[in-house]
Amino acid sequence: MNVGLVGYGSIARSHVHALRSLGGHDLRGVMGRMADETRLFAAELGMPLATTELDELVADESIEAVIVCSPTDVHAEQTERALRAGKHVLCEIPLATSLADVDRLATLAEEVDRRLMVCHTQRFYPPLVEARRMIANGELHPHAVVSRYGFQRRANVNWMGRRRSWTDNLLWHHGCHAVDAALWLLGVADRGEVVEVAAQVALPGGNLGIPMDLTLAMRTSRDQLVTVAMSYNTHIPVHDYLVIGEETTVLYADGELRDRERVLVPKGDADAIAVQDGEFFAAIRERRDPSVSARSARSAMAALQAAQDSLNARLREAGARARHPDLP
Repeated sequence: MNVGLVGYGSIARSHVHALRSLGGHDLRGVMGRMADETRLFAAELGMPLATTELDELVADESIEAVIVCSPTDVHAEQTERALRAGKHVLCEIPLATSLADVDRLATLAEEVDRRLMVCHTQRFYPPLVEARRMIANGELHPHAVVSRYGFQRRANVNWMGRRRSWTDNLLWHHGCHAVDAALWLLGVADRGEVVEVAAQVALPGGNLGIPMDLTLAMRTSRDQLVTVAMSYNTHIPVHDYLVIGEETTVLYADGELRDRERVLVPKGDADAIAVQDGEFFAAIRERRDPSVSARSARSAMAALQAAQDSLNARLREAGARARHPDLP
């Protein structure tokens, strides 16, 4: 399949590696913000088209699918334009920074009969796949999931050490990973359930001018509790999921899944992005919804929207107090 890329950063390179490992796909073009960097990226990978205009990329009739790897805030707009141009779209998370846009894009993909998949890559981590299998098969009846996701980010430098001009939104980017994975483990995403959410999001601060810490507490219709704690301030990086069940408790951490006695799934070298991208192209070939469709991600996006609403209320309150210091 002929593929176009939107973006030339670190995650775009990961998709290039995945496409090459899958085979059978031809990179036809890239759209990027900076002309020189876009041309260099295209030349390095042998792509015939390099442009700073999305319309030029999606107007190329040879391109059948587009992978959106651009900054968070433009995902929804670029995905919409690609879908309207008749392209299948694989979009990095988050698909959008509002629930309304997620719903709108899901409907649009159905109307134009194009596949739209979101890169909730943690759904393809083998240890988490096994934890979900245990739950789905009734081997583990979960009472609660606790997730911690944190590292230190005091400057605009990404996970590959690349300095960039935009900032990952803690809530809508990394929160999207953590919340979606937790709700997917519990099967909430499959049911399309909207969970109860109580959120505490720190006011914007630090050098990045964004919320640097947040906590989300969620309750499912089955009275299961999910707690997600996230921070850009921690000096000790952490990323884990603790699934507290009736029969046992399992922990995903350091790339492996274990219970209190043994390692259930060891850390491996599986390329989750390649498995994910393979699912996208299989869905196109088979003319079916991908396993991580926009509607599949809706439960997580609804929870993030509730957290954003809570933050917006705090910002309004803080603004009112700044204008009127005498308020009680």
